[in-house]
Parts: sequence; C-alpha cells; structure tokens
Amino acid sequence: MKTPGCLRGRLRNPHERDMEKIRLGRVTNAVGLKGELKVYPYTDYKEKFEEIDYVLMDDLRYAIENVRYMKAMVVLKLTGIDDRTSAESYKEKDLFLFRADAPPLPEDTYYVKDLIGLRVVDEEGNTVGRLSDVIINSAQDIYMVEPHGGGKSFPVPAVEEFIKEVDIEKGMLCIRLIEGMREL
Repeated sequence: MKTPGCLRGRLRNPHERDMEKIRLGRVTNAVGLKGELKVYPYTDYKEKFEEIDYVLMDDLRYAIENVRYMKAMVVLKLTGIDDRTSAESYKEKDLFLFRADAPPLPEDTYYVKDLIGLRVVDEEGNTVGRLSDVIINSAQDIYMVEPHGGGKSFPVPAVEEFIKEVDIEKGMLCIRLIEGMREL
C-alpha cells in the first residue's frame, strides 16, 4: 500500500514539462464509490504501479495511495480523486510517469518508444530495414520491420532465437532472418 506523500497538483517545476514521459496505461472506468480508477496497463509488468509514487494526467501529478488488481487490469486510488463521479471524469485519460522516476528495467527489457525506429540488420550486418512497431502479445512481443527500400512490413517474434542483439546506444537491432520471414 502506498502512503500519500506527494500532493495532487500542477507540476511544480516548469522544466518538468520538458522531461521525457513514459505512458503507463489508460483509465478505462471508475471502480466502486471511493474514487478508484480501473487502468489498462501498457506494460507486461503491471506490478510496476506498486514501485512508483505518482502518475501524471493532463499535466497534473497524482500521488498513488493504493494499488490492487482485477485480472489483467490495475485499480488505482489516487490522492484527490475521492468519489465515483470524480473518477468517471478521468475515463480514457492516459497515465504517464517521468522517465527519470521510473524503476530500472530488468536486463534485456526495453521501452517500446526506445525500440521504434531502430535500424534492423541481419547477422552479417546487412541493413534489413527499421523497426516500425511493437505488437504486445500474450505469448511474446512481435517486432514489425519496415523493409529497407520499401515493401510490406513483416513480423519478427521477439524471442532469443530471432533477436540476436539490441543496442539502443547505436540505434541497432540485429535479427536472425529465416527463409520466408519477409513474406509473412
């Protein structure tokens, strides 16, 4: 359970607006009568909400008072949202966190926004294309590669067999191509 430490309010430091934000999820509905929000998490590790102290919505910072779960959904109680009517006004709002305040990612885990746009190369170093999208799937993520020189994007399963190296610093993703992969 979170303790109410931060107060709800406008961002205090005007430079905070320029800090990079990470999208955490989207409010889908109100829950109960005490102002809880049901959130669809944009992460495969929904417990991340237990590791942070606040979320941002519409340039307002809300302290997290409590986190619980309803199947795949996260239920948040935020400071200053104390009844169902208030909670319902937040439907369809995205939740963010300043990247600097995000807990460290586990090894070989990346933010989608860091992957999009990476140059994709094969194991011989030949440019294949660029990563245009990441499809979050229950079995494994799927990386969509837009071919160099045009053509139809093709999927690459984000598993060790096909993803050989990810180097965010160099802006490069090395994949193992197999016959027929580009035709999927």
